[in-house]
Amino acid sequence: MPKKLNNAITDIPGIRVGHAQDESALTGCTVIICEGGPVGGVDQRGGAPGTRETDAMQTMHLVNEVHAVVLSGGSAFGLDSASGAVRYLEERGIGFDVRVAKVPIVPAAILFDLGIGRVDIRPDAEMGYQACLNASADPPAEGNVGAGTGATVGKILGMAGAMKSGIGTASMEIGGGVMVGAIAAVNVFGDVIDPKTGQIIAGARVVQKGPVKIGKGPYFADTLYVMESLIGRTVLGFSARENTAIGVVATNASLNKEQVNKVAQMAQDGLARTVRPAHTMLDGDTIFALATGEKKADVNIVGAFAAEVFAQAILRAVKTAKPAADLPCAAEVEQ
Repeated sequence: MPKKLNNAITDIPGIRVGHAQDESALTGCTVIICEGGPVGGVDQRGGAPGTRETDAMQTMHLVNEVHAVVLSGGSAFGLDSASGAVRYLEERGIGFDVRVAKVPIVPAAILFDLGIGRVDIRPDAEMGYQACLNASADPPAEGNVGAGTGATVGKILGMAGAMKSGIGTASMEIGGGVMVGAIAAVNVFGDVIDPKTGQIIAGARVVQKGPVKIGKGPYFADTLYVMESLIGRTVLGFSARENTAIGVVATNASLNKEQVNKVAQMAQDGLARTVRPAHTMLDGDTIFALATGEKKADVNIVGAFAAEVFAQAILRAVKTAKPAADLPCAAEVEQ
């Protein structure tokens, strides 16, 4: 019987996800564990990334396998959470065999969530280790958990006009038993768009500056509209350096390193369909890809649906978010 899908990245056999967070500090991390060592790739598009081990995942480099991926809040401080995942895996004898030791390969990417909550508390090695202990093949929690705990969107007019976001996941079966799943922590500069309707579902809100309302309105300011205006050209780059979307796409297809990097690249199309604008100098926009190698599949088909499933994970991230730090969420907006 075909496996019943839960619309989660954990539908891919061998993938487990764990969250850990500090709800009072509004920060956290998420670990995607893949102990079997699938082939890994990465594509990084934004101008403000914070990453670890991404060079090793590119083609023309020795190591093919990946044992976990960490997505974390805390800006560059949060990269420390990957050390906890490394310790967890090493204790279990999992890693790239270098004869004298097995070295866990744990790439990571961070998002900037220091603008809300507490700036002095960030994900660290202990939080990363705890996320590994929490890892499960069950559908992971979404919204204000893990790396999505402090995620926000729509920040061109500053945090006063931003909205709460989070982390989301999705999956689909694309024929012949081939599955593609994704998980995304959404902390973008721009607005999140429903590609089916073209409507903003979460993003920058109209801000009142004295007697003047800034933004297209009536509720959403529309980031592109603001960027086009004089106020947009004035504030851009000063009140909005707190962004990125990070995530993972995974498949049970058999792909080589060059192909899995292509899948990561094509998955960025899903980000571009749902985030406006995407890949700015103010975003990190880093997507990892994992291929567990169980099913034969055409890389073009896998990549095409990686974009679709990543777009759905982004939408889930904002739709499942809850209000926090006096910021509203998409569920509160009257459509």
